Amino acid sequence: MLARLGHRRGDPRRRMAHDAGLAMPGLLLMLLALLPAPAGARPLAIHYLERRVERPSPLNNEDPIPDDEGLKGAELGLKDSNATGRFVSLSFTLDSRVVGADEDIRDAFRALGDQPRFVVLNAPAEDVLALADLPEARDTVFLNVGAPDTRLREADCRPRLLHVLPSRAMLADALVQFLAYKRWTRILLLSGPAPADALYAEALKRSARKFGARIVTESRFDPQGGDTRDTALREFVLPTRGPDHDVVAVADEAGAFGANLVYNTAAPRPVVGTQGLTPAAWGRPVEAWAAVQLQTRFRRLAGRAMRPVDYAGWMAVHTLGEAAVQARSTDPATVAALVLSPTFEVGGFKGRPLSFRSWDGQLRQPLFLLWPGAVTATAPIEGFLHHRTELDTLGSDEPESACRAYRRPG
Repeated sequence: MLARLGHRRGDPRRRMAHDAGLAMPGLLLMLLALLPAPAGARPLAIHYLERRVERPSPLNNEDPIPDDEGLKGAELGLKDSNATGRFVSLSFTLDSRVVGADEDIRDAFRALGDQPRFVVLNAPAEDVLALADLPEARDTVFLNVGAPDTRLREADCRPRLLHVLPSRAMLADALVQFLAYKRWTRILLLSGPAPADALYAEALKRSARKFGARIVTESRFDPQGGDTRDTALREFVLPTRGPDHDVVAVADEAGAFGANLVYNTAAPRPVVGTQGLTPAAWGRPVEAWAAVQLQTRFRRLAGRAMRPVDYAGWMAVHTLGEAAVQARSTDPATVAALVLSPTFEVGGFKGRPLSFRSWDGQLRQPLFLLWPGAVTATAPIEGFLHHRTELDTLGSDEPESACRAYRRPG
């Protein structure tokens, strides 16, 4: 059950207990370092598998999406895990492979060797399902860092498939929680022509129903054949004209036109969604909870800012490293059992322990409402409550989940 309450401060005693809990992982590592180290532990082998996809040319001379997005995050995760593992005589390796658009990703998986236990997977949903359904992958734990498709957490979920990247449903819930908190509940929705845009728009409509907002009108915009950099002043007047609304929500995942929508709407309204005020798992302005340390280490390694898929890649490898340290073992079966356990928690520079949902394999995590210069808010927004954890107000909750792969018999 969700409850919407007014703005209020939390109980100071609860806040103190929460802050003390955040210090526990560091204390745990100090205590582990004093224990006898395991003798002759083999490195834990982690694989990174990516499908290289074509990306459109960015608008307005923006930086393109880097070819190594995700991989650099995984490499930093390996570096951090080995630094931590050194205290308890554990080590980790990372084997990375990138396949082209026309290659069969299943062949790349088979080339990893016999029964790879842990695969960080940066690929579209179709590839994720193709690999998860392979008979030879039955003992593999996949960590999805590239596919936000909600269906992978719903009817198309699979056992031993964990999702480090937030789903579109989680992103939309974070955004609409913020809009509901601000009482900006009348939404004009503008979608692009791509299939991913339709999925993002559907997630926004679902979140609007969930949190009491309303899509007052919906329209589509196809930038094909024109250049919105030259025509935005005129092009966006008609598709953003409609009933009274508080915000214009845009679904343009490829960035084909959304950046030029800002300040070019028919009425003076904020732009939110894939451009404007954007929900994301990570971004350049994130600095709280010592995140600036992670940002600095990543920039030193990659020579650029950390992006959401980079964070997911880092988080996936970091999760495996943390599980090995907690278990004091690099035995794959032991690490897999702990990661898949409902009691497993891991830090992620987000101010609270993170964990995987037992009903769909999704990583619970706070999400940020970002514009290019700052973090505007962090979701879950204060006042949206849940009987288990407020993090479960983002995305599909257990009673409404269509995932059956994680259900226990009986």
